[in-house]
Amino acid sequence: MVRDPAVAGQFYPGSERGIKQKIEECFMNEIGPGEIPKKEGKERKLKGLVVPHAGYDYSGPVAAHSYKKLFEDGFPDTFIICGPNHRGFGGDIALSDEDFKTPMGVVETDKELVDEIADDEISVINRAHMGEHSIEVQLPFLQYFSDDFKIVPITFTKQNYRSSKKIGDRIRDKIEGRDVVIIASTDFSHYVLKETAEKKDKMAIDKIIENDPKGLYETVQKENISMCGYGPVMTMMIGSGGSKGKLLKYATSGDIMPMKEVVGYGALSFE
Repeated sequence: MVRDPAVAGQFYPGSERGIKQKIEECFMNEIGPGEIPKKEGKERKLKGLVVPHAGYDYSGPVAAHSYKKLFEDGFPDTFIICGPNHRGFGGDIALSDEDFKTPMGVVETDKELVDEIADDEISVINRAHMGEHSIEVQLPFLQYFSDDFKIVPITFTKQNYRSSKKIGDRIRDKIEGRDVVIIASTDFSHYVLKETAEKKDKMAIDKIIENDPKGLYETVQKENISMCGYGPVMTMMIGSGGSKGKLLKYATSGDIMPMKEVVGYGALSFE
């Protein structure tokens, strides 16, 4: 079974040619890395990434920093992509075993790893992925650089430290000996003043850099940070087994286009 694209032509262009052009614009944007990486790395130190998931016009230049880091580190066999479930369909935390189609082609799901990760708390519920953009928008960036990878998609409606710890521990156990990178798809503060977004988002980002997933959860709750994917980020931090976070780029939608209330975007790597 194949999941058709839900937001092609909305969050990103609807054609392969348009996608490639837009991604190159994101890399060359003044907020982007300023260059398109040409040589794939072989060291494979990267264990996880944090990447935004808004429309490419807004968050694409920040996302490009994460994908530059990835390509220069080297492509793994499989990406576990964790994203919030904005629509609330399906279970609290849901896998998909469907392949994902974009205008760039079909991305195969790593069904063997999906089956191994699935348990009583994280089950295969394909309807949870219907219409959800947080995972889909990552795929064209990956496809721009390679057509030789698989994915494990996971959506989160339920986001708390206990669930992320349990699932992160399970993922870490199941990926041992495999070549896997975990992508946490999230935006940070939503529709607040730019000064507020920058102040609060730094608090959350500092906890990611410090490899403190429980501290991230407590900070998001205490400071009322409207970060939509803190569950996926905690799961990535725990599941990847990484210990060193690095901020690659932070910006807001207000840096792209003047606006009173902004959304925060962060690109971070985890090794």
